[in-house]
Amino acid sequence: MTIKHFDAKSTTDDVLGNIDLHGKRAFITGVSAGLGVETARALVARGAEVIGTVRDLDKAHTATKVVRDAAEQSGGCFEIVQMDLADLASVRAVSDAMVAAQKPFDLVVANAGIMATPFEHTKDGFELQFGTNVLGHYVLANRLAPLMREGARLIVLSSNGHRFADVDLEDPNFANTPYDQWVAYGRSKTGDALLAVAFDARHRHRGVRAASIHPGVILTELIRNMEPEAFQAAFAAMNEQHLAQGHQPFEVKTVAQGAATTLWAGIVADAEMIGGRYCEDCHVGEILSDDAVVSAFSAGVRPYAIDAKRADALWVKAGELVGEKF
Repeated sequence: MTIKHFDAKSTTDDVLGNIDLHGKRAFITGVSAGLGVETARALVARGAEVIGTVRDLDKAHTATKVVRDAAEQSGGCFEIVQMDLADLASVRAVSDAMVAAQKPFDLVVANAGIMATPFEHTKDGFELQFGTNVLGHYVLANRLAPLMREGARLIVLSSNGHRFADVDLEDPNFANTPYDQWVAYGRSKTGDALLAVAFDARHRHRGVRAASIHPGVILTELIRNMEPEAFQAAFAAMNEQHLAQGHQPFEVKTVAQGAATTLWAGIVADAEMIGGRYCEDCHVGEILSDDAVVSAFSAGVRPYAIDAKRADALWVKAGELVGEKF
């Protein structure tokens, strides 16, 4: 059997090829735009049944027409449900409904996320980025865990933005720390990577694995909180730094290329290879040294984002914060 090798330019269709996913079920957060839509489309196009969450049902209905069309052609199935990760009552209501239905999942994708938001709080009082990106997914993934059958995988979308900051378990809500939108984003993306490490450690004994992924830089709605001029200026500055470090000119990914690593890690890659790891460009990411010089666009994961003890500490802290331990 020939093993195919994929890279940064590989798309979702390259990765999945002719794989038949009839009979497989997936749950994806955030399917009303960008990566979530493409991840769902690629799965249902091969016959999978996908349940996707959205905050705005009207917006999602329009945005997901391509997914419904693909499902109709393949015999797959697509359903959207309203859920807000920034409201744990909403997360619990949806997860309770899934458990009540008692239908197993083969793939859970913690795809939804926010980036560089002003200083705000979730309905439960948590700093918005940490509360949404990390705590909402902590509750959801753990409540869906009993439905994940042997061979299932949890894929958590992190980012190379994790290199902005480690999690702060003493002050996760910036109660005593001046708020910085990029530090907050970095903390949340480190938290996402650590969630995958902790979840994998707790479920691999039953054949359920977890990994985090960096999808790459894709121009999606994730940048909606930034003024266009400010984004362009920041992007140009980051690219100059990238080139100055001797890297090749940076190329923004398409949405299909960005979602490819999710499906590579979630469906195609060897489970033992990706379990508890951080993946990017359809391969397991290189672990950087603590003093490695990086650009905003260079590859690699900081050791603190995949540290098992750090992951356990986050797991305990998350349980304390949400009042629900797993």
